[in-house]
Amino acid sequence: MAMVPVLPILLLLLPSASYYSAVAHAEVRHGDSLKQRGVCSGLRASPPSNVTWLLLHHRHGPCSPSSSSHSAGSRRRSRRRTSTTLASSLIVLRRDQLRVDDIVRRAVEVVDDVMVPTALGTSVNTLEYVVTVGLGTPAVHQTVLIDTGSDLSWVQCRPCPVPPCHRQKDAVFDPSKSSTFASIPCGSPACARLGAQYASGCSRGGQCGYAVNYTDGSSTTGTYSSDTLTMTSSGSGGVVSGGFTFGCSHSEPGFSDPDRTDGILGIGGGAQSLVSQIRRRVFSYCLPRASSHTGFLTLGVPRISSSRFAVTPMRRFRKIPTFYVVILQAITVAGRRLDVPPSVFSAGSIMDSGTIITRLPPTAYSALRAAFRAEMNMYRLTRPFSILDTCFNLTGVRRVQLPRVALVFDGGATVELHSSGILQYSCLAFAPNDDDTTPGIIGNVQQRTLEVLYDVGGMAVGFRRGAC
Repeated sequence: MAMVPVLPILLLLLPSASYYSAVAHAEVRHGDSLKQRGVCSGLRASPPSNVTWLLLHHRHGPCSPSSSSHSAGSRRRSRRRTSTTLASSLIVLRRDQLRVDDIVRRAVEVVDDVMVPTALGTSVNTLEYVVTVGLGTPAVHQTVLIDTGSDLSWVQCRPCPVPPCHRQKDAVFDPSKSSTFASIPCGSPACARLGAQYASGCSRGGQCGYAVNYTDGSSTTGTYSSDTLTMTSSGSGGVVSGGFTFGCSHSEPGFSDPDRTDGILGIGGGAQSLVSQIRRRVFSYCLPRASSHTGFLTLGVPRISSSRFAVTPMRRFRKIPTFYVVILQAITVAGRRLDVPPSVFSAGSIMDSGTIITRLPPTAYSALRAAFRAEMNMYRLTRPFSILDTCFNLTGVRRVQLPRVALVFDGGATVELHSSGILQYSCLAFAPNDDDTTPGIIGNVQQRTLEVLYDVGGMAVGFRRGAC
């Protein structure tokens, strides 16, 4: 087993080895367990210096390149968002459940050997983290949402009238101004690789069409295309991928993006994904602890061999290679292992950057909830909040003492969660699945501050604590 490094002291001196002392929100229903700042605090740690890496931001925070938080109109919108935090948070959790329902449905259908229906995707409005890439020749900056739960990348392309397209902060990609742009013809191998999930037939000009219908009611349709993708490293070197295939979107009914991002970068395990196309079968990311901080996305990290990472085997679903699957073995709370047999986790857990709240088998969740409530008995329980049923009234509490929570994966890899990965909306940031036979999901709240490394070629997932 790879050893987990000692967690740096990020907040305070801890009162004991089994507890965190974390800054509490004055308002129970705020979105994060740590206070957010109105200015960007930047990157708190450095990714490896010998690989290509891109800055990664929360799309709603002051660090985001797509955020208009410095404009007067944005300040007014920010005040309106503050006044409707409760309603907005409920919408976020409903969308999160839509995404989970779709991921689980697809995973269960694969296990049961049932054909996946055409052109269904997860809820796009749950995606939270963005990077900036260059597309075309000359390169045009595009700020895109990253998603490990999907493969097909797409951006808005001219012509793209508003509506049905949405306004974006960057210039809309104009294929006519790129000397390396090409529409992919019907009958080509690239068009055939779209498969039933994304293909939408041929245009009159013989161009390959694509479509994705998301479970939140939004969709994107257009021309499957290729062009040069440039990822300029913030470290050393960079990645330039000629002939990168993506969707050139001309219509997006129902798509709502108040932060004006330009599209999606699919980093799942399928043939259409960025990871497969650039043939660098290793990548990693670090999701920041709060929207006022910055994380990173790396490409081409050497295969996992370092003792800096806690390493567990990666599993894949044979008929749907998009998902990266790991196997939980146990959960500990305040240093004590829950009384849950490893067999409860045998359906596996999907690592997903787009799901917010981690989903567990009901048996495991019930044990976690009981242990967590027992350790938090000094705080008053309050009513459930949407899918979250272990919530606390922290009004007036300046600092909250949280029990340490760790996930133990196959092979003994033990990953202790950052305090920001335990509470969300002042609630325990976990929820149960429908039954113990349903695959679980490791959501992005629990991944905060970890460098999560996907060694697709070596079939392993690594975790490095305190990375951002």
